[in-house]
Order: sequence, then structure tokens, then C-alpha cells
Amino acid sequence: MIVIVSGLPRSGTSLMMHMLEAGGLPLLTDPQRPADADNPNGYWEYTPVQRLHEDNTWVAQAEGKALKVISALLQYLPPQHLYKILSMQRPMSEVLASQAVMLKRRGEPRGQADDQTLGTIFTQHLEHTARWLVAQPHMTVLPVAYHAVLADPLGTATQVAAFLGLPLAVAAMAHTVDPRLHRQRI
Repeated sequence: MIVIVSGLPRSGTSLMMHMLEAGGLPLLTDPQRPADADNPNGYWEYTPVQRLHEDNTWVAQAEGKALKVISALLQYLPPQHLYKILSMQRPMSEVLASQAVMLKRRGEPRGQADDQTLGTIFTQHLEHTARWLVAQPHMTVLPVAYHAVLADPLGTATQVAAFLGLPLAVAAMAHTVDPRLHRQRI
């Protein structure tokens, strides 16, 4: 089994990866994207994921580990593995606000689309992805609400451990949640 933490960028995927590591689950990550003001605890990414659509031959290295894969790349995971996917759900307005702040801090352009257009595109993408996931016999999904993680870290950690069927250290997972990092709110 491979644990996949997925969702839109800025939806809480790094938070969940941090929780899983604290819970005792090995992660497949690299140090290429260090912590910064937008993710002070780190990004918990593995650089080859960015090219998953071109090369997925390395995915077997993630067996027994957690790997962060944005929702747009889930379709490129090879079907010979079993995946348990933690799908992070965050209100679209917060995702967009968080992305805008991050891009501004980095001095990068926002692009041509306004928030309403981006929100529509992202919502349609998430709906399409959810329908696609239901049809994948090698994938099971647990939606995880970002706000639920903040409101009840222990309850969420317990739910995640049960879904994964692993004896994770749920108290340690819950302890990693820092509500002060919830900076873009609806």
C-alpha cells in the first residue's frame, strides 16, 4: 500500500504530511523545497512527483510510505499499486487567498484569471477527479476537511489512522497541528 496525500495546492497537504510523519509513517520526500514563510514546517514534497505524467517508474519506492501528489497528477499513478488517498478539502476562497499571498511574497505574477474563474476551474477539476477516483479499484479515498483538522486534530488523526489501518501515534499527530498557521480565512 502507498499512502497518498492529495488536494489542490494550499489545501493542507503539507499539514497532513507533517501529521503522518509525527504519527510514525515513513514519508517519501526530499529537501529540494525547504520551509519558508508560507509553509514554516516544510512542504514535504518529492521532486519526481512533478514529472509523474512523464515518468512514474519510481513510484514503487513509496510502498509503505506517504507521498504528496497534487490532485491533477493522481491519474498518473501506476495501477499496479494499492493506494489509500487522503484528499484534503479546504474552502476554495481560502485556497485562492493562500495562493495569492504566496505568489505575492515570492514576487511571482498571479496570472490572467480572476478568483471567480480560478475557483470555477478548480471546483470543476475537483469534481472530475472525485468521479474518476470512485471508478479506480486500486484507490480508496478519505476526504479530510482542513477545518476539521484544525477544530479536532485528535479526532481527525484517529480517523486517518483507522482509514489507513495503521497503528499511528495519533496524539503525536494531533500535537503537530498549529492553528496559528491558519492565516487565510473565509
